[in-house]
Amino acid sequence: MNIRLIKDLLFKRISASLLLISVCVVLLIIIGLSAKSIPLLENQNLWEILTQSIWSPLKGNFGFLPFIMGTIWVTLISLIIAVPLCILSSVYLVEYATDRLRNSVLPLMNVLAAIPPVLYGVWGVLFVVPMVGQWIAPIFGVNASGYSVLSGGIVLAVMIFPIMVSIIVEVLKTIPQELKAASLSLGATKWETIKKVILKKAKPGIIAAVVLAISRAFGETIAVLMVCGNIPRVPQSIFDAGYPIPALIANNFGEMMSIPLYDSALMFAALLLFVIIFGFNLISRIILNRLEEEA
Repeated sequence: MNIRLIKDLLFKRISASLLLISVCVVLLIIIGLSAKSIPLLENQNLWEILTQSIWSPLKGNFGFLPFIMGTIWVTLISLIIAVPLCILSSVYLVEYATDRLRNSVLPLMNVLAAIPPVLYGVWGVLFVVPMVGQWIAPIFGVNASGYSVLSGGIVLAVMIFPIMVSIIVEVLKTIPQELKAASLSLGATKWETIKKVILKKAKPGIIAAVVLAISRAFGETIAVLMVCGNIPRVPQSIFDAGYPIPALIANNFGEMMSIPLYDSALMFAALLLFVIIFGFNLISRIILNRLEEEA
């Protein structure tokens, strides 16, 4: 009996220690990035850094607005494309597809999720960029090279598609069959049951899947870097080039460090990306908790 209690206490202490280590790692990241960002914040006002559009390190101008807007544009476009497709695809796989089709498609989703981002980037350069520049842009009367936030959004949507489908499928599988049977027995059609019972019940899980996808979208670097154009200016349309924050860090870290405040500016970019992702996940967690309480 004493041995069992000792094992239980030992496991409790180990779990608490691992939790403490995880929290400390996050705090160390915040502290480290903040310390490295201090020189820039001492030289320029935070509001000016976040709202200015001029990025000219040689002249000491570090306006982050183009990079913030580039990140938002690419992420929003990817979500507008991916979320409806993922939800409808998942509903079809769970509610309509045969077992043979489902068992063939779901492993394929896992394979797509494991493909290195650089391969998505190469595919984007060879296929998406020409498609946007030569086919989509002319439809709207726009002359564009194809290297744009739209191209980045399309590539990113394809990248987050597998993880969203896999999670949403698992969420839909957890919906009790009794709920579906009760809805159908009351005279509801298959689609009415899906729309008013299944999707409503699965809403917290679907939101969680979207949150995970957005977290990956915010931090994706190589594939988006290859197709966005990387011009530091605020995009005015989906056919304009963009410069997301991860691309800024990947393109410039380790270079031009002789320029005053350049290293600090890149560290601030990393801190800004961390804060955006952390804040978004925190807000999403609050929303999920409220939805779970209502359910």
